[in-house]
Amino acid sequence: MDRIGRVTIMFATVLLSWGESFPCRAQPPALLPAASRPAPPPPARDDQAVKRKPAPLKPTELRLPPLVVPSLQEMLAGAPLGPKDLRFSNDLASAFQLPSEWTPPTAPRATIPPPRQFGQPSPSTAPTSSSASALAPPSGDPSLRLKPAPLEPTDLGFPINLATALRLSDARPLIVAAAQASVWVAEAQLTRAKILWVPTLMFGVDYIRHDGGGPDFNKGIMTAPSVNYFQAGGGLAVSNPGLFQLLNLTDAYFEPLVARQVLNSRQFDIQAAKNDSLLMTAEAYFSVHQYRGMYAGARYAVELGHDLVDRISRLSRDLVPRVEVDRARNMVADLEQQATSAREMWRVHSANLTQVLRLDPRAVVVPLEHDHLQITMIDPALPLHDLQKIALTNRPELASYQALVQAAEARIRREKMRPLLPLVLIGGFQTPGGMLIQGGVFGLGPNSSLNQWTGRVDVSCQLVWQLDAFGIGNLARIKQQRGDESRTLIELRRTQDRVAAEVTEAQARLQSATARVGQADRALRSSIIAFNGNYEGLQQTTRFGDVLVEVFRPQEVVYALQRLKTALDEYFTTVAEYNRAQFQMFHALGYPAGEIAYRQPPGNIEPVDTARPAYLPRVGNGPPPATR
Repeated sequence: MDRIGRVTIMFATVLLSWGESFPCRAQPPALLPAASRPAPPPPARDDQAVKRKPAPLKPTELRLPPLVVPSLQEMLAGAPLGPKDLRFSNDLASAFQLPSEWTPPTAPRATIPPPRQFGQPSPSTAPTSSSASALAPPSGDPSLRLKPAPLEPTDLGFPINLATALRLSDARPLIVAAAQASVWVAEAQLTRAKILWVPTLMFGVDYIRHDGGGPDFNKGIMTAPSVNYFQAGGGLAVSNPGLFQLLNLTDAYFEPLVARQVLNSRQFDIQAAKNDSLLMTAEAYFSVHQYRGMYAGARYAVELGHDLVDRISRLSRDLVPRVEVDRARNMVADLEQQATSAREMWRVHSANLTQVLRLDPRAVVVPLEHDHLQITMIDPALPLHDLQKIALTNRPELASYQALVQAAEARIRREKMRPLLPLVLIGGFQTPGGMLIQGGVFGLGPNSSLNQWTGRVDVSCQLVWQLDAFGIGNLARIKQQRGDESRTLIELRRTQDRVAAEVTEAQARLQSATARVGQADRALRSSIIAFNGNYEGLQQTTRFGDVLVEVFRPQEVVYALQRLKTALDEYFTTVAEYNRAQFQMFHALGYPAGEIAYRQPPGNIEPVDTARPAYLPRVGNGPPPATR
């Protein structure tokens, strides 16, 4: 029996190899050569027959070029850069180096059309039907073009480019204004410290009435029962008012040294605030790019999903059960939710960017670059120890703490010199504890009369050395200042460790993002090819004995579309993480924000409307510029 069965199977195989498969309702007939091709038959009347052939898959609008950057010479020469890539100058330090391979600047350029409303056709493509059959590229073409993410009719679009955003981040954020206000305070403290030795001019009147008599110690008798005193004039008082008017020469000498170092620290804090503002702006800006791209990709996947549902529903029920249509519709509903969530995150990060730059909070930021823009400023292959040396030299936070350490050292020297330098006491008539007027008109008389007038000058100047608690208090003062210096040194060491860790973290993110960008690009192209193959093979069948089976099942196409949507999300996310990692490394190395915002802006500065609603305070009323 086994031998007879084997012979039967071999005989059936030979017969099947000579013939052709029978056409089915879910599979269009194969094309014959031109010489033997018969005339096209009339359209089928069967309700379950395929009534129309799907339109060929065509690209839409935004193509994903290779992940490359132009050369540094092209940028410095003022040549227009491609929309895909951008690279800054390497004049900042030796850490800015060119990669080994670049794409020639003759790569095809792509432009971003202005945002469109829902349902508005694209100006660069011909009108298409409601189905998404014209969205996918031809089979085997690993490229993709996306329609730009549209705005809703209620959205207030705010077009801006990266160069303009970075320029605005140099002055408008509140953290920069707060740092400038701190510098203003430090300048005022330095001015006051410089004039501690300058006396204060005082003028006024003084009247004293005494009743009941009093002793005359010189003569040993009682004086008149009552007497009046009156004095009008002015005098000089030192900067330390109190019961004893004194000038501390120690403070007059050392306080300006301390205040100057504090001012230097606050000046470095301004640069640190600008660097932080630049990083915050870049992270918010690329987050807007990320979620706008994810929104465009989700809309693209939704259109493909609707077309897939339509195609599955037109397949023969003998081959595809109705549950497959429900499966596809469930997948489309999930994609629509993802599109709504992506638009939500686009608006959320637009609000974050407008908050940092103090723009109109109602605006939806519309970057003028495409969403797969890549910025390369620092070579990810640079050695870690070289990067950490650069950061420990350039970070303004470290310079700020170093200035505070010098201020603490000046305070220690001040306390050591306090017992050696005298106090200068300046007094007037009946001081201490009496009148501060040192010169003017003086009147005297018994009872209620003032019948004796004359000019009078009383000046008292003393030099006094002081030992606080017999010197024990001075030792305690020195110990206190040394403790403050130790705390400042600890903060400096902690900041140095934090800077070194930030460089390591930034390099890890940058190298990972550099590798993942290429991987995400390959994954996206593979997902495009896989979906196109499954989509086009959905209506192809093959015969297994007497049974027709599908070459590609609908659930396989559904899974391929889900993977395509995931690949789109991962691609835009990875590109945004790469750009954020570049700016994080730039910030970790401590390069000044002005290098990008003013000296080497990534493109032209575009005019934007920085007006805000009337119910919000105007920008520009902060502290005046701090100068020495």
